[in-house]
Amino acid sequence: MLHSTWRGLFRRTALAAALGAFAAGLSIVTPIASSAAAAGTLQQVTTFGSNPGNLAMYEYAPSGLAADAPLVVALHGCTQSASDYHAHSGWQKFADQWGFAVVYPQTSTANNSLSCFSWFDSTKNTRGTGEAASIKQMVDTAVAQYGSDRSRVFVSGLSAGGGMTADLLADYPDVFAGGAVDSGLPTQCATTQTAASGCQYSSQNLIPKQWGDKVRNSYPGYAGPWPRVAIWQGSSDTTVAPVNGTELRDQWTDVWGIGQTASSTRNLTGGTTESIYNDSTGNAAVALFSVSGMAHGLAVNPGSGADQCGSTGTYYLNYICSSYHTAKFWGLDGSGGGGTGSLPAPTGLTVTGTTGTGASLSWNAVSGATTYNVYRGGSKVGSATGTTYTDSGLSAGTSYSYTVAAVDSSGAVGASSAAVTATTTGSAPACYTANNYQQVQAGRAHQSGGYTYANGSAQNMGLYNVAVTHTLKETSAGYFVIADSGC
Repeated sequence: MLHSTWRGLFRRTALAAALGAFAAGLSIVTPIASSAAAAGTLQQVTTFGSNPGNLAMYEYAPSGLAADAPLVVALHGCTQSASDYHAHSGWQKFADQWGFAVVYPQTSTANNSLSCFSWFDSTKNTRGTGEAASIKQMVDTAVAQYGSDRSRVFVSGLSAGGGMTADLLADYPDVFAGGAVDSGLPTQCATTQTAASGCQYSSQNLIPKQWGDKVRNSYPGYAGPWPRVAIWQGSSDTTVAPVNGTELRDQWTDVWGIGQTASSTRNLTGGTTESIYNDSTGNAAVALFSVSGMAHGLAVNPGSGADQCGSTGTYYLNYICSSYHTAKFWGLDGSGGGGTGSLPAPTGLTVTGTTGTGASLSWNAVSGATTYNVYRGGSKVGSATGTTYTDSGLSAGTSYSYTVAAVDSSGAVGASSAAVTATTTGSAPACYTANNYQQVQAGRAHQSGGYTYANGSAQNMGLYNVAVTHTLKETSAGYFVIADSGC
């Protein structure tokens, strides 16, 4: 988890064996510039900003990734690498299935002798500094590259990566809509390396408000909205004691202004207990997943089932596919997230008509439903008391994906329907592919401080030079968005 001087975790023989196991499973990655990545492969991005934290950036995007798709940042644990985490964690399966890109930051022995992220160092894990700032630059680069939806950027991490995830959620609540801390530590539990082992192995004896203040003080003056946080903790973890899961629960429920008594609890596969903590509107804000008997690591569950993922290895433990349940909690499956109700998914979702600016839907009624939530591209766009809905304000000649979920009388959201695609009538927006210099000269973008920004949307297109190429889509007169994944 931490520096090699912390005894009991990384003795040299164990480390050598672990590194050998990791090396055997690593995949080859090809360095690329920041302008584009080969779809369907893990790639290194060599230019993504000033990189004050001395990190490496890797990314994965499925073929045909739509613009305005979500973005997930996934942080490996100590002694691991980006390619190792990509190969074992299961995130690729759901990126392919539900359509989102994944960024894998990677640290090295130059930063820490065991390649741990510096969750315990306040000079590297706070807003605008070190590794935290480098990861923010990776997000900005990926969003510009893929045209990702900035309202659906998420971060997840294991162990030291989990500790850094908690810090990032507090540092940049304006960037991350949600997070998942897997066998990790609370935000700012330690601010020096010498204090880190105390956080790992024992309770800090703080009340929820004291934990919550550590988050609030990470970005003073910020008043919300706050990220939705999933917490994964093994009950037999001797590297990061189970009390860390409880402290994370206390921290983030306090930030949300809700109590520490679960709104609902259910048993999942692999001896896992899921406890959901709803916000004042009845939507899930915090989830604690306690895995009975699991030691230190990331919960995976190899197999071909819908809720299975990943492969086993050192610190990848066969209990439950945590990536699946985390993605569902965030709403990456198109449900909008937080679906804690027992109502089944609506069937028969159909596109009944389209215009140049709208799409009409219908579906079969669900017994016990009082309303239905309608989601476009995974984000809730409206609700209906009946079984029809018309979405408006759309672009002509453009395809949109829709799902629907039933809501019961208590406000609990059930499972989401299968997705349907609606394509509006009329001509599709014009698209232009050119290097950044040419885009600026054509009046579709502008440059400032050596970087190029799309006119209208102001999306960062990277450096102002001829080596960076983007596709810009003109969605309305003079308003351009990055559409590298397809127009």
